Amino acid sequence: MLILECPYCGVKAEETELSPGGEAHLKRFGPGSSDEDFENYMFARKNPKGVHFERWRHSYGCGKWFLAARCTATLEVFGTYPAQTTEPPADIIDKIKAKRPDWKGYK
Repeated sequence: MLILECPYCGVKAEETELSPGGEAHLKRFGPGSSDEDFENYMFARKNPKGVHFERWRHSYGCGKWFLAARCTATLEVFGTYPAQTTEPPADIIDKIKAKRPDWKGYK
């Protein structure tokens, strides 16, 4: 079972209390963008085996969106942080690098 801590209300919630929102830190494209940019935004995802940054909503709690860094292979959670954050916090990056020295980064 995946358990994530909401950075807003501090509740440690099982995934059944949460709603997944897809990959985090995407540059979003909409009206006025090229067809290629919009297609890549809609359909091209990294989907890595290993460290991944995702959007989650605390659906049955405070209702707010947040971001999580976790390993897709082991479900290990490195941390969660507010959705308005444009890059992962340094402490989460340090936790990932400590356990995965060969990790190439989130971009």
